Amino acid sequence: MDTGTAYDLTLGEPLLDLAQVGRGTPYGEVLRRYWHPVAKVENATTRPIPVKILGEELILFRTRKGKVGLLHPRCIHRGASLFYGGVEDEGIRCCYHGWVFDPQGHCLEQPCEPELGLHRDRVRQPWYPVEERYGLLWAYLGDPAKKPLLPRYDTFENLADGEQLITDDSGVGGGGPALLDFNWLQHWENVLDPFHVPILHARFSGNQFTPEMALIPEVTYEYTERGVRSIQMRELGDGRSLRRVTEVMFPNMRVVASPKLSSGQTNMIGWVVPQDDTSFVIFTIARDTDPDFLRKLRSTHDGKSWASLTDEEHQRMPGDYEAQKSQGPISLHGEDHLTTTDQGVAMLRRMMAKQIRAVAQGGNPPGVIYDEADLVVPIEGGNYFEGDLVGASQTAQP
Repeated sequence: MDTGTAYDLTLGEPLLDLAQVGRGTPYGEVLRRYWHPVAKVENATTRPIPVKILGEELILFRTRKGKVGLLHPRCIHRGASLFYGGVEDEGIRCCYHGWVFDPQGHCLEQPCEPELGLHRDRVRQPWYPVEERYGLLWAYLGDPAKKPLLPRYDTFENLADGEQLITDDSGVGGGGPALLDFNWLQHWENVLDPFHVPILHARFSGNQFTPEMALIPEVTYEYTERGVRSIQMRELGDGRSLRRVTEVMFPNMRVVASPKLSSGQTNMIGWVVPQDDTSFVIFTIARDTDPDFLRKLRSTHDGKSWASLTDEEHQRMPGDYEAQKSQGPISLHGEDHLTTTDQGVAMLRRMMAKQIRAVAQGGNPPGVIYDEADLVVPIEGGNYFEGDLVGASQTAQP
């Protein structure tokens, strides 16, 4: 008798506590304890633009005097969208009845009311704090009483002559779609899966990076104070060895060194920012002398960019987008059969669950900063060849 057929298949469930990001969801509340990039600095102008993050629809603008606002779009007066508002010196004016709100939501003017609104100080348009750093705009969507400092990262400090900071939001997959149309966790936990690199990015789809990256590494995993890291060892066959360190840092950071194997500490960090439960954007910052550095870093498929492939070539030479998108809008994590090579993924899921419990009990998740002395965060991810030194490793139990 045939056994194991799909006739009796019962599908498992997603780990929604980890995957969902809306207000009031378990990991959504963890995410709201941190600052998140929402746009490039140059995208905030006197023309309002829609921004979606963590399931919330917002409007981003910059006043004529240069202050950035991030407001709830529905005007508190009669509900018209501030997307159609006019930006002025001090704030944004609703197109319907002309109420003006500053970047902190204060109502400055009600032109149809006596004396421009005798009680305008009693109402306030919902807003979120915004700060500028490293060429990006960062927003804090959490409890104001628990707002942390916006971190700095040693990777981006003290630029050398000729170096500059480069920002990018163009997605994954060698120039794939900027808006990724599946659950953010499918990408973030992939950072702790070094074993997909020699298979997906080399043996299956052709060598998309360097010959060294096609070698199957020996991998160990560590908990850190801010997340989980993998340490990948590759013997290169010419007397050299490569120690490659990859980190995920809470709540959604990816610290992945160049797959082109530039030596030393990584010069780039990415943030996997959910728009909602089934879409996300990746913001990347890099330091380099070449303003085109990030574009040149993208993987290729037989020399072609991801965007130029035909449907048949996407099927024959899949990349990160195809592998992650094909898991579904939200992966059915209960169907996973994790093995020894999935240790990093399992560690990350356990640490996420721990932070959910900590936040629910009123505690602080890892990496939130309240002391100026801790403002600069050290980064250890990178490519270290034989003889290179890695900063002292501080590990912690989850």
